[in-house]
Order: sequence, then structure tokens, then C-alpha cells
Amino acid sequence: MSEAEKLARLFLEGNHAEALRFIKQQPDQNRMVLFRDLFTPAMYMIGDLWENNEISVADEHLATGVCDFVLSRLFQVSADETTHKKKAMFLCLQGEQHYLGIKMINSLFEEKGWETKYYGASLPLEYALKSALQWKPEVIGLSVSIVYNLPVLKNYVHALAALPNKPDILVGGRLTEKYDLEPYVNKQGIIIKNLQQVEKWLDEYTEERINAYK
Repeated sequence: MSEAEKLARLFLEGNHAEALRFIKQQPDQNRMVLFRDLFTPAMYMIGDLWENNEISVADEHLATGVCDFVLSRLFQVSADETTHKKKAMFLCLQGEQHYLGIKMINSLFEEKGWETKYYGASLPLEYALKSALQWKPEVIGLSVSIVYNLPVLKNYVHALAALPNKPDILVGGRLTEKYDLEPYVNKQGIIIKNLQQVEKWLDEYTEERINAYK
């Protein structure tokens, strides 16, 4: 049994303490490594089990809750750990309940020194716009996992990209690897297919900012 399978089993058992202990015992505590090699494949396994009717909706919800708990306990950022120079907000489209992926992306931004606001599942566009207008983030991350929400994605990207401060719009979620989302972002958004691409984008963004001030 792989390490990701062991973690998936702990999530499905609803075992918060053991799941947290299991992660803390991993030899490599790098956030990106844990997300890439353990959390993401574990939750994909659970998603596959649910799609194949091998577990119930209740099982899937329980596993999601344990995963959320572990992520929240592992990575807590205090006020003095962020630079407050770059801001990013993250949310799922209205009707989207699969929020763990974008929560991991939010965590990676925090690790790089960004100040973030994480809105979780199903945030209506009107509230996303209101929050972005008030807070003026440089980056807005969106998550989409349901096919029939693709027209909704188009509306979000168009409206948020038109904000006065012109934020970069990042689009992630399980659909990014299954469908061509370019028609729905219409060159106004940046499609992010996995966590490695997030890390690369962050590094390139930082390098561009450094070069701009030279």
C-alpha cells in the first residue's frame, strides 16, 4: 500500500488525529511535496471510489472534512509571517463544493509570503466582486470542477478581469486536465493544471517583480 493510499484510508476512517500524525511523520515536510505526493493523490483515490459507487456520499464528505482539518492544522500563518505586499484571494464558483485543491493553492501562496483571503466553496460572483473591489488583490484564484459550470466560469473571469486594478485571474480545478478551458477564459485568465504549475507561476511572478525594480 502506498503512502497516499494509507492517507486516503485514514481520511475515510474519519481519523483526524492519526491522519495528522501520519503527515507529521513524513520525512519531507515541504508543503509542495506533501500536497503533490500525498494529499492530492489521496483525494483523487477517494473521488474515484465515490464515482465507482464503492463509497457513499457520506464517506466522501467525511474524508473531505478530515483532509480539511489536517490542512488547517498543519499550515497556520501568523500575521507577522506575511509581507503584506502582495495579495491574493481564492474561491470556488457558485455551486462548486470541491474546495480542497484551491485551499492547497492558497497555502502555497501563503508560504511564498503573500497575504491571502480564502473564501472556500460556492461564492456567488456578486460577493466575489464586492470583496475584490474593496481589497484590491493582485491575484484572484478560481476553482471549477463541474462541467455545467463552465459558462459560469466565463462570467466570473470576464467580470473579475475587468476590475479597475486588473488582477491576474488563475483558473484551476479537476476540469483543467480534462477539457480545453481556453474558450471560457478568453485570454483573460491563466489556466493552472496542477500544483507544480502554481509553484512555477509564483516563482516567475516573483522574478518579474524583482527585475521590475532593478
